[in-house]
Amino acid sequence: MYILVSMATKRRASRFRQCAGCICLNLRQTTRAVTQLYDRAFQPHGLRATQFQILVFIANCGPIHISDLADRLVMDRTTLTRDLGPLKKRGWVRVRSGQDRRTRSVTLTADGWRLLEQALPTWEKTQAQVVERLGGGRLGPLLHELSAAVSIARGAGGGG
Repeated sequence: MYILVSMATKRRASRFRQCAGCICLNLRQTTRAVTQLYDRAFQPHGLRATQFQILVFIANCGPIHISDLADRLVMDRTTLTRDLGPLKKRGWVRVRSGQDRRTRSVTLTADGWRLLEQALPTWEKTQAQVVERLGGGRLGPLLHELSAAVSIARGAGGGG
């Protein structure tokens, strides 16, 4: 009886082997692994990789409406608002109401700028290590393909 159940289970499971090539699964695994690497690097700064990227976007954009920032980060506005909470609490960002009470904009504080200045060498070192391991010639094409994947997913109603 055990052999029959085992064979039936194997036949059933074999239908799902194709899912190992799932784009979503593979991108999420990659994202988790890379995020963990950067998280370890940023730990001495009391910062997570996701927080660093939000701060960098704000630094590059200047004062920006939260909905525009969420769009650029390819994040849900509610998730971004939740993620901004700890940054605001630690004094790294300031969130202000716009002329229309429905809109809010976010800017870096002086402490936020200081943190980015301190964390930038950590990012540069970690980025260089990843690029070296990946192979410098592969970075440009990889970033291009990832950008294309975002465009395709957004065009297919995959978010944004």
